[in-house]
Amino acid sequence: MEDVKRPLDGVKVVEMATFIAVPAVGRILADMGAEVIKIESAKGDNLRFTAPNEGRPSDPHEDTNFDLENANKKGIVLDLRQPKGKEVLFKLLDDADVFLTNWRPGALARQNLTYDELKVKYPKLIYASLTGYGDKGPDKDLPGFDYTAFFARSGWSGSLYQKGTVPSNLIPALGDHQAALALTAGVLGALYRAAKTGKGENVSTNLLHTAIWVQSFQIQGAQYGTEFHGVNYPFDRRENPLPYQPAVKTKDDRFLQVMGPNFSIYWPLIMKAIGREDVLDDPVMNDQKKIQEAGRLGEAYDLVQEGFQQKTMEEWIPILTELDIPFAACKTYEEVSKDEQAWANDVFYEMDYPRGPKALVRTPIDMSDTPLPNYDKAPLLGEDTEEVLKGLGYTDAEIKELEEAGIAKQGERK
Repeated sequence: MEDVKRPLDGVKVVEMATFIAVPAVGRILADMGAEVIKIESAKGDNLRFTAPNEGRPSDPHEDTNFDLENANKKGIVLDLRQPKGKEVLFKLLDDADVFLTNWRPGALARQNLTYDELKVKYPKLIYASLTGYGDKGPDKDLPGFDYTAFFARSGWSGSLYQKGTVPSNLIPALGDHQAALALTAGVLGALYRAAKTGKGENVSTNLLHTAIWVQSFQIQGAQYGTEFHGVNYPFDRRENPLPYQPAVKTKDDRFLQVMGPNFSIYWPLIMKAIGREDVLDDPVMNDQKKIQEAGRLGEAYDLVQEGFQQKTMEEWIPILTELDIPFAACKTYEEVSKDEQAWANDVFYEMDYPRGPKALVRTPIDMSDTPLPNYDKAPLLGEDTEEVLKGLGYTDAEIKELEEAGIAKQGERK
């Protein structure tokens, strides 16, 4: 294959971060060709130990989720609490283009690693941080995970559930990955400006802001109450202004999602699909506003639900496709990993593991003239420590001294 230069070839990234959101940024930059050096403590990134929560084997040689966030990086172990450990970090930053961190503002200040302190020595450095609640305000130093800062604080958990029940089940990484994409966009913009001006930048985002932004349609609309026939979340799905928007259950107990934001276009098509075009003769039931004003949203909802229960999922697919109604089967995670359309678009790649090959997810950015990256597994804890230190000019004797002092540690090699 022709050796194609990747967009970020020659860019050096130093990552001082744990868990998901910021390491995901490092993974995206690595996919684009950047050299990403991940710093961990001797205990290791906490993501290395979450397998029991996610139904995966607790095996460093088959750590699919750590591989997901950290493929194509180099990994070193460094104790940044010790002066000589900090000295190694500064040597790494001497020729770095990007510094990634998810440390909280207070912790960064205590270690003299804030943007204002580093930019004096590294004026071209892109300093990129992602926290739970942002760099300002009374809650800036609170611990933040996607379950709390992204889902709960932003209104997601308190609004997006069936009224009268409980907030929906959540999954890790959903909020982290969205915030990661936001921070990646900022880093790329800052790199472009740095290349033109030689000046660095402090790029930041947080889980709370990202979550509010992705829900902004409803958060802004909620300020009008129900004045314009809107709904107040949480609400009963039988009161949805689009009666066909809630998922429907088919004859074979599968769920199907139909969508069409313009009622006047899609209501007649859905009535045709379920064989109830007679409903359109009712002057109330063929008009969205009149249905709401007459208090008949529940009736319309029941009509749709009953209609879709007459056929199986497989029977509905050609009918809805022919009518050009937007729809999709509500798939399980097991089904998604085998989705033909996803594989056709390189959403997955196959990685070999001791327990057999597994489908790992690629980062969602494709470039037509850049071949897909070749993935290795993420580095084992401290796997590249000695290599990186030698690249910084440390001698074997100096590396041994750092290791004996517990400042650096060479880990197992694959």
